[in-house]
Amino acid sequence: MTMGSPELREGEARGRAVAEAALMTRIASGEREGPLIELYERYATNVYHLGIQLLGDRQQAEELVQETFLRLWRGAARFDGAQSSVRSYVFLLARRAAIDSHRRAAVRPTSDGEPEADAHAAPGPEPDEAVERLMVGLEVRDSLEILSDKHREVIELGYDEQLSQSEIAGRLGIPLGTVKTRTLHALRALRSELGRRGIDG
Repeated sequence: MTMGSPELREGEARGRAVAEAALMTRIASGEREGPLIELYERYATNVYHLGIQLLGDRQQAEELVQETFLRLWRGAARFDGAQSSVRSYVFLLARRAAIDSHRRAAVRPTSDGEPEADAHAAPGPEPDEAVERLMVGLEVRDSLEILSDKHREVIELGYDEQLSQSEIAGRLGIPLGTVKTRTLHALRALRSELGRRGIDG
C-alpha cells in the first residue's frame, strides 16, 4: 500500500472529476471514440450492475449499458460540469434509460393490440432507490480512499472480510486497543467525508 494524506487523496479524486469533465468536453467537440471508450471503461460495469438490480435480466442490463453510453454520446454537449459530475450524469442517463426499458418490459400488446401489464415481470426496486443505493455505495468506496492506509485497512478487514476486531488485531499483528483506536478515527473521518458529500453517515 502507498501512503497518502486525506488531502492528497481528496485532491486525486478532484483531479479525476476534472479529467472526466475534460473527456466530456472532447466528446462534445466531436472527438468521440477515445474519450467515450475511456468513460465506458470507467463506468460500464457499474451501469451493468445497476441494470441487473433494476431489470433483473442480464440481456436487458447489457442493453442498458449500450443505451446509456449512446445517450452520453448524443447528450455530451448538454453536460454542465458546474452543475454535476460526470459520474452523476452517467447514472442520471442510466436511470432514465432503465425507466424507459422497465416501462417497455412491463407492458406488452395483446392479440387485439391493447397493451397488457406483464404479470410475470420480475419485481425490482424502484429506479430511484436502486440508483441511490448504487451512488451511495460508490461514494462510500471513494470516501475510503481519503483515509490513511492504516485506517482504511481496519475498515476494509471489518466490513469486506467480516473480521472481528480481535481477528483484525491477529491478522495485522497489532494490539486490540490499536485496532479499536484506528477504527474509531477511521469511522469519524469517513462520517465527516460522507457528510461533506451530502450523505448521512
